[in-house]
Amino acid sequence: MSHHAPNLEHHFLTRRGLLSRIGMGFGSMALGKLMHETGAQAAPSTVQDPFGVRVPHFAPKAKRVVHLFMNGGPSHVDTFDPKPMLTKMDGKTLPNTLKTERPTGAGFKSPFTFQKYGKCGLEVSELFANTAQHADDMCVIRSMHADVPNHEPSLGLLNCGESRLNRPSMGSWITYGLGSENQNLPGYIVMCPNGMPVRRSKNWQAAFLPSVYQGTYVDSENLEVDKLVEFVRNTSLDLKQQRRQLDLLLELNQRHMIERQRDGQLDARIQSYELGYRMQMEASDAFDIMKEPESVRQMYGIFGKGREAFARQCLITRRLLERGVRFLQLWTGEGQPWDNHDEILDHKRLAEQTDRPIAALMTDLKQRGLFDETLIIWGGEFGRTPSVELPTPGSNAGKQRGRDHNHWGFTTWMAGGGVKGGTIYGATDEFGFQAVEKPMHVRDLHATILHLLGFDHERFTYRYAGLDYRLTGVEDGPKVIKDLIA
Repeated sequence: MSHHAPNLEHHFLTRRGLLSRIGMGFGSMALGKLMHETGAQAAPSTVQDPFGVRVPHFAPKAKRVVHLFMNGGPSHVDTFDPKPMLTKMDGKTLPNTLKTERPTGAGFKSPFTFQKYGKCGLEVSELFANTAQHADDMCVIRSMHADVPNHEPSLGLLNCGESRLNRPSMGSWITYGLGSENQNLPGYIVMCPNGMPVRRSKNWQAAFLPSVYQGTYVDSENLEVDKLVEFVRNTSLDLKQQRRQLDLLLELNQRHMIERQRDGQLDARIQSYELGYRMQMEASDAFDIMKEPESVRQMYGIFGKGREAFARQCLITRRLLERGVRFLQLWTGEGQPWDNHDEILDHKRLAEQTDRPIAALMTDLKQRGLFDETLIIWGGEFGRTPSVELPTPGSNAGKQRGRDHNHWGFTTWMAGGGVKGGTIYGATDEFGFQAVEKPMHVRDLHATILHLLGFDHERFTYRYAGLDYRLTGVEDGPKVIKDLIA
């Protein structure tokens, strides 16, 4: 699937003048703030209906994606990659210490216990005891590796396939390739409570893809449905008045298009207006978890008014998947919550927020017949060192129970959507520092995800600036890991 974009001819004054005269603040500005923040330079859309369902290269095993993002870098040796030798070497110098972002010292055993789960005998930490009940459905990749031990480039690599330059996010690529099954909701929704992660909206940008495919950000900290998506509700005009306004806007834009080549940014604005108008009829219902039975809310760990933000995200996710949303990304919280340089016991608090809701989401999807066609991905931008981080002035002075960033080896797991459940793939060394058995780069993960969704990652391209770009990069090397596929 290769799309070629013609050259752009921008007419900024005309476009801005048109929009400023027509906007009038109606509710379909739902995506306006996001577009302003990303400043994406999009190529024109070659698809007449950008949200229409499209067919991939071959029959997909998965039709939708849930990306559970533990931003900040969860420690693999404290969650899904037990290391008995690390316990033996606690407080001693490890033989294979590698360079990471900050200085590290002696080996630091996990303060959490592990036990085996499922018929497959998957060992999982007490931190994710609820999620581990689904061990036989999970494929745990213990040999992931990235390029550098820093948040921003690693977030760029994992989300967009590129650590330095602005590139389309994985969610944008997938929504671009598959479209959406619901014309009244965004195909790509990002939820993060109480703010945004590091790199902010660059994590879900469309970059040079048509801007309509960038993620729609939702601050799930809000308890009021109408505040979850900013400006979705028009307080000035009713739906009939808005429809007349949009029809006028469409007529003016058609005249504009006759005189000029198709403008991708203007096209994206038009689509966002139309989507925002339609969202008013469905978004409030989709995001309202109080319409769920109390037993379902409690299964996710939501009690009372439902202030448990990550649990709300998971339940909203199931409701959105039922309504045909294609790609959902759930972040743990603002900034980098899992970045526990000072105290690894903070992982326990974070796991208490996420473990039960993740397990409930998987159970709920199974009960509703959605699990087999939903690809679930769990992980962070990298892992953490098996050695203790040394105190540094002005940073973690006086702290000696934290772990530094570790891109040499870490864990990601997948479930549902054609994944071979009950599987452990690859391994780090005996202490958990470096991937040594079947190393799997982030771009291999992207290639495998696209394959599960029906795409040949080498053929799934977009022509921009004279190159046929891919999520997996323009160079050879990334490969589909067939051992992960059922």
